[in-house]
Amino acid sequence: MTTAIDTNILVALWNEDDSLNTLARSALDAALGRGSLVIAAPVFAELLAAPSRDEAFLDSFCRETGISVDWNLDEVVWRMAGRAFQLYIARRRKLRGSGQRRILTHFLIGAHAVQNGFRLLTLDYRLNRAAFPRLVILTV
Repeated sequence: MTTAIDTNILVALWNEDDSLNTLARSALDAALGRGSLVIAAPVFAELLAAPSRDEAFLDSFCRETGISVDWNLDEVVWRMAGRAFQLYIARRRKLRGSGQRRILTHFLIGAHAVQNGFRLLTLDYRLNRAAFPRLVILTV
């Protein structure tokens, strides 16, 4: 079974000072033991914003760890992400904007996992559960 990896897992993995670093590493090892690992193109793009990370680093990291990058997000993924984002905005308005604000990328990552039948390894359990009830979510 394939596990899609959310950006926040890799950020925690790369930040040795993060309290979730060891848990992220263990969760990735466990997911790899159950099958392959993949990141959606938006994850790759978000990771470029990490300090001291560039395309060469990311390409090398993915190659060395066996993480594949799915560069293709088809229409179904975009539509699913858009609907989930729309519902999120409606919930946020109803609650008067409480909590951390999310961007479309979060929903693209979840929709990509749903559409492809992947599990999603993430730190954002509540967001993904609300947006994608059918998604199998793994967290640390």
